[in-house]
Amino acid sequence: MDGDLLDADLRAGVRDVSPLLLGIAPFALVAGIAAVDAGLGLAEAVGMSVIVFAGASQLAALDLLGSGAPLAVVVGTAVVINVRMVMYSASIAPHFADYGRRLRAGLAYVLTDQAYALSLAEFESNPERSRWRYYLGAAASLWVVWQIGTVAGVVVGASVPDAWGLTFAVPLVFLALLVPAMKDRPTTAAGVAGGAIAVVAAGLPMNLGLLAGAVSGIAVGLATEVFVE
Repeated sequence: MDGDLLDADLRAGVRDVSPLLLGIAPFALVAGIAAVDAGLGLAEAVGMSVIVFAGASQLAALDLLGSGAPLAVVVGTAVVINVRMVMYSASIAPHFADYGRRLRAGLAYVLTDQAYALSLAEFESNPERSRWRYYLGAAASLWVVWQIGTVAGVVVGASVPDAWGLTFAVPLVFLALLVPAMKDRPTTAAGVAGGAIAVVAAGLPMNLGLLAGAVSGIAVGLATEVFVE
């Protein structure tokens, strides 16, 4: 009986995240295309997706790699964009406090915005859930779709002539991620400030414009939340 219940919890995570996978698939496809555009091969692109698995920061890193930015700038930009994961981890950690360190490390690896939001909502509304199994059902589904989409994007990107100019897909994806996120004053201020600074600082040496925009956006968003609201 308990095993059936735990299996049901895993399936519930997969079920609840399934509608979101329709949006993740094209995002992953663009990540694969961006990897080809940055000069990565299939093994390198898949390796990056498996090791980094970071969505927006992965795309930003690929864009910087394609522009010839120094490795320190690429890593720094990815870290700044992904700093929200520190807050997510601190928020969800109490729900996994009773599990072993190895399990918690594995769960941390597949942490994403979608898995975090779905899991917290489910934990509050249904305390009887097996928390790690529900979370894993949602998070692992996202991981699998991301890896498959990346491979498909690399294959598509490698077969498309350069003249077609698929590089426009990366900024379009960032716009698609940005606009829905600008739902209150701090996030709107962060998006506008970060975008403006990135454009103004585009000519900085070592491709530091994107990093400057990311840091500025975070600072303005925090300042707006603390001092304005």
